[in-house]
Amino acid sequence: MSQNRMQVASQAKEAHRQNIQRSLQHRLQVAKASGDERLIRQLEAEIKYFG
Repeated sequence: MSQNRMQVASQAKEAHRQNIQRSLQHRLQVAKASGDERLIRQLEAEIKYFG
């Protein structure tokens, strides 16, 4: 039972990381479309951090 809980927690952690990555990628696309260079640099740094 404990092993199952650990597996579920690990899957949730990975799903959360993937959601953050997707969100950052979308925000980066929007920033690039609007030409916001400061936001682009900030988001690229966040993507590296969560990469």
